[in-house]
This record gives sequence, structure tokens and C-alpha cells, in this order.
Amino acid sequence: MDTPEENATALPEGQDPAPTETRRKRKTGSETARKVLQELSVLPPKGMHPALVPGVSVEETGRTYRTDPLVFGAALAFTLAFVGWGVFAGDSLANTAQSVLSWVVEYFGIFFTTIATVVLAFMLFVGFSRYGRIPLGRDDEEPEFSMFSWISMLFAAGMGIGLVFWGAAEPLTFFENPPPGTVEANTLEAMHTAQAQVLYHWGPQAWSFYALVGGAIAYGAYRRGRTPLISSIFAPLLGEDRTTGPLGRTIDIFSIIVTLFGTAASLGLGALQIGRGVELVSGIGELGNGILIAVIAILTAAFVASAVSGVSRGIRALSNINAVAAIILAFFVFFVGPTLLIINAIPAITAQFFADLPTMIGRSGSQGPETQAFLSGWTIFYWAWWISWSPFVGMFIAKISRGRTLRQFVSVVIVVPALISLVWFAIFGTTAIHQQMTQGDLQVSPPESVLFGVLGDLPFPMITSVALILLVAIFFITGADSASLVMGTLSQQGRPDPSRWVAVIWGTLVGVIAAVLLVSGEEGSGLRALQNMTIVAALPFAMIMAFMMIAFMKDLRRDPLILRDRYARLAVRHSVRTGLEEYGDDFALVPVEYDHAADDIAWVDEGEVDESLAELYEASTEAIDIIPPEAGAEADAADETDAAEEREPPA
Repeated sequence: MDTPEENATALPEGQDPAPTETRRKRKTGSETARKVLQELSVLPPKGMHPALVPGVSVEETGRTYRTDPLVFGAALAFTLAFVGWGVFAGDSLANTAQSVLSWVVEYFGIFFTTIATVVLAFMLFVGFSRYGRIPLGRDDEEPEFSMFSWISMLFAAGMGIGLVFWGAAEPLTFFENPPPGTVEANTLEAMHTAQAQVLYHWGPQAWSFYALVGGAIAYGAYRRGRTPLISSIFAPLLGEDRTTGPLGRTIDIFSIIVTLFGTAASLGLGALQIGRGVELVSGIGELGNGILIAVIAILTAAFVASAVSGVSRGIRALSNINAVAAIILAFFVFFVGPTLLIINAIPAITAQFFADLPTMIGRSGSQGPETQAFLSGWTIFYWAWWISWSPFVGMFIAKISRGRTLRQFVSVVIVVPALISLVWFAIFGTTAIHQQMTQGDLQVSPPESVLFGVLGDLPFPMITSVALILLVAIFFITGADSASLVMGTLSQQGRPDPSRWVAVIWGTLVGVIAAVLLVSGEEGSGLRALQNMTIVAALPFAMIMAFMMIAFMKDLRRDPLILRDRYARLAVRHSVRTGLEEYGDDFALVPVEYDHAADDIAWVDEGEVDESLAELYEASTEAIDIIPPEAGAEADAADETDAAEEREPPA
């Protein structure tokens, strides 16, 4: 590599090299550049300067993936023990879960409400600040999936069943029982307040949890070359060795457990709604446990088959089908329901949401026991629920978001689903509230019956009810096969495409847990206990997410794109300062082309990285040389003369 002094002598004739005093002052900038490099936790690939790394994918690192016996075995053993507790001592499990849940809500409720707002603010900053230009992949990498397929997959995995289950039930519940201290029940004001509260539970805060985990994993795997694991996110804080040691493996074990139980509980809700729909459509009355288990078994076989087919074929095809079916159902209810009321409600709900947002964020147990009961039954429940799903959904979103920039990622993962939720709840919730105000025949309990009741008062109730059953079933399959792939990845040291037998085991266990706990205990107490334990498990993961933000930001500050920006600002700032010191107002910045190739700067030995960074910085300041205006004018005249000679024909 040429030294800075050698580069200085390559200036065109008529331009003097920078004075010795100027070179001495440039050493100060070099020291700053060295300090930047020392902040890096690992050396760049092959000794390449960290600011020039275009991004390293995990596939380029040559890693081999094997099933981790400790992670897989410990998670499997815990799962079987928990299922045994639910089968043989369901009442004990339910009582224990309820007691622990009450303690968590009482002492850590404010932590859940705070972390939801903090994570949202953090991700919006990441997406719409200078870090938003950073791609989740190499600098020139293109997205793997189309925009429609991408949105369909992340939406179906994130909260597909929940939207169908609560689409009409939750707005109707808040219409009849508004949040404490707000408005009178069963009024037009209650309709808007109810919809605003629903959007708070299902909108930007919920998806910000997914965005944090998904963005951090995708960045580490496809730009830093790390394994796509929850534990790998903490490499900037713990170091690479500790993330693969006992601490990192404990994080991955816990992520599998949370994913497994959170998925099983949600799929249990979906199974309840499917069962209720079969009862209403067939008219055979209440289904026995045998029929319900048979339904779950069929669906489990379907999503296991989809999971082993891979993301590109199975999940993408099902997600696209599901998205089209959901859109068709929503359009049907929109046009045959109270269309004008729905149209007018959407902007009113949006305005009400932003008007009530400070109140909803600031609501706490200090406002009385009624408010505390509302928070524990709804808001804290939702925040804990989304956190418990974030390992699964985040890892899946990371898998399908490769090639997107952080600005695209944040915009789509947070904003787009929130807008879809707004429209979805406006259509189904407003229709349910309108029917209740005009007819008064809808029952809020059980919640799985509300949407079928809404469709029963619209044209073609039999057809739409069957379509709803199929929609829930496909959501069931899509969510479960996504979860099984993610758990397989966690079990096999981050393998992007886990072995089929691992995906089959975890997929089967999801169905088994949903079936066993759905029918164990009196009136579904086993399923309620599973939900409660999932919320309890979300507490430590919420604390993990707080440190996750620190680790992610530390990573982003060292990104090659950000480093290049920092070097550019340092070089220009140093040049301007030196020019003002030497020439006052009479100076100009003139770019100068050098003969050395980019590779002379880019590739260095690991032992020379610090020194090379200083040389690169000095070369950058040399390239924007500082010359007095007279010399600049002479150089311009010489350039014009050379250009004229080039235009003359040869003699």
C-alpha cells in the first residue's frame, strides 16, 4: 500500500502538496479514526476494512449446522413435563399459573406498559433515522419475496387467527363495557372509544415487538454473518463466544419454550372457533372432545406437511391464499353491511386513537381497582402475549425480510399491519356494533361465537360461515408451520432450513399440546392455564428485549454504511477546519484523482488493521486537498489547456 507521503507526491503539476503543519494536524483525525475501529467487536472478513464490507450473509461463512442436543433435549423435556402436569394435575397447574400471573400483573404491570411504548419509539427511530438506509443483507442484494407475498406471510404469521377470533368480539365487548373513566356504554361515543382501544391493542405497539426481534436477527444473519438465533443478537454485548456458550443456549431454550406454548395457546383459540363454526353450520349441537381432537389432528397433519415443504412453496402459497380469502370476506361484509357507517368510522377511529393515545399509554393501577382489573384483563395481557410470540414471529419475519432496508422493514412491519388492523376492525367491529344497536341479539360470550353471529345476520350466512371456518383453518396451518420451522432453526444452531424430522417433531407437539390442554380440566381450564403461563414467561423475555435494543443499536452504529458516513464527515470537517486556519476565506475544496486502486486500501492483514485505518483516513483527506484559490485557478486553466489539446486531431 502507498503511504500518505507517497500519495502526496502524485499531485498534478502546479499543485503543491499540503504543508507539513497541515499533515501534523491531520494526525488528530487519524487518531479519531483509530478509535472508531477499536470499537469494533470483531475483525472484518479477511482483514477487509470494516467500512468497505458490503455485508456478509450467514451462508458465506461456511458454518455447519448440527442439532444441538442440549437445546433440543432440554426444551423437549420441559415441554413433556409441562404437558404431563396439565394432563395429570390440571387444577394444580391452573391454580399455580393464576397465582403467578396475579403477582406479575401487580408488580410488573407498569413495566409491560412502558416497554411497549419504548420499543415502538426505538424502532421508529431506527427506521426513519440515518440507520434506515442500512439493508438487511449485502449492499446490492434484492428482496427474495414480492411485496404482496411478504406482507401476506408476516401478517398471517403475526396475528391471523387473533384478528378472526377478536375481529367482532373485542370491539363489541368494549362497546358494552368501555374502558374505565371514558364514556357511557352503548352509545356512538362508546363505539369510537371501543375501536380506538382495540387499535391500541392490535396496532403499532404490538408489531414493534416483532419488528425489534425480526430486524435484529435479520441484520445479524444477513449483514453480519451470524447464525439466525435469538442468542446471536447479543454478540455486540456478550461477544461471539458467550452467545454460543451456556448463556446463549439458555436463551435459545427459553425461546423455543415460549414459542411452543404461545403458538399452542393461540392455535387452541383457533380450534375453539373452528369447533364452534362446525356446530353452527352442521346443527349437530355441542361437539365432543373426540371430534375436536380429530379436527386438530387433521389440521396438524396439514401444517406439518406444509412446513416440510419449505418457506418458498408451502408457507408462501398458503399465506397468499389466506390473504385473498380474508380480503374477499372483508369486502363482502363491507358491502352488505353498514357501508356508509364503516366509511365514516375509519377516519373517526383514527382521530379518536391519536386523541386517546396519551390516556391509553398513561393508564395505570394508580387510577383504582377497576382500572387495574381492565389492564390485567386486556392491555397487559396483550403486551405480554405479543412479547411471548416475538421470538417465533420475529425469527420468521427475519427469514422472509432479507434484502429489505431497515426503513422498508419498519414501515411495512409496523405501519402496514396497523393500517390493515384498523380497516379490519372497522369493518367487522362496526358491523357488530351496528347490529347490536339496531337488533340487540348478539352475545359477547363466548367470543368465538360473535363473528358467526354477525355473519348470521347478513346474506348467505351458511356460505360465509363455511368460508370463515376455512379461513381460520388456513390461518391455523400457516401459523403452526411457521412456528415449527422457527423452532427447528433454534434446535439446530440456527440452520436456515431445518431438518424435516425436527420440524415434524415440533409441529406435532404444537398440535398435541393444543389438543391435550384444550380438553383437559373443567371447561378448558388447561388452555387458560397455558395462556397464563405464556404471559408469565413473557416477563423475562421482556427484560431480554430491553437489552436487545442496546445490542442492536451498538451493531447499527458499526455498520459499514454508517462508518463510511462518519469517515466522510470527519474528512470534510478536518479539511474545512484546516483550510480556514491556513487561508481564511480564500480556499477551495478540489477533488483530486489518485492512481492507486481501491484494493490497495481495502485488503490488509489482520495485524495491520489499525494502521491501515489511519492511512485510509489520511488518504481520504488527501483526496480532498486544500489549496489556495490562485493555485486552483491555475489548475483549472491547465485542465482546460489539456482538454483543448485532446480535442485537436493528431498531426
